[in-house]
Amino acid sequence: MDSKKLALLCRDLADNKKGENIVILDVRKLSSVTDYFVLASGTSQPHLRAIVEEISSQLRDVHELRPARSEGTKNGTWVVMDYFDVIVHVMHTETRQRYDLEGLWGDAKPLKPAKVAKAPKAEKAAKKKRTTKA
Repeated sequence: MDSKKLALLCRDLADNKKGENIVILDVRKLSSVTDYFVLASGTSQPHLRAIVEEISSQLRDVHELRPARSEGTKNGTWVVMDYFDVIVHVMHTETRQRYDLEGLWGDAKPLKPAKVAKAPKAEKAAKKKRTTKA
């Protein structure tokens, strides 16, 4: 799996557990260590644990990927998972504000979320619902 797909997958996995303010920073032109940072916030220690567990277990069980290293604990306020070309930071909201990685890596381009097109069935159902109410 290429690094961009892995970063996007990590974003989706964090979103599965309602991670907040999820951002992917493209640091390929700024760092020789990694290609992307994925940043996600949680509001409590159980929330952080859920996000970290979702990312690590899905990457391990479905994609057979394990981090080269992990720093921080699931009971802490900042967990870093190093997947070589993608480094995932899961942080408590206050910790993220304090360390301001987006500001520190301000020259990095954020990867824009893909626009989700409405499914045709959903559009038809919504249209039908509007016309039946009228």
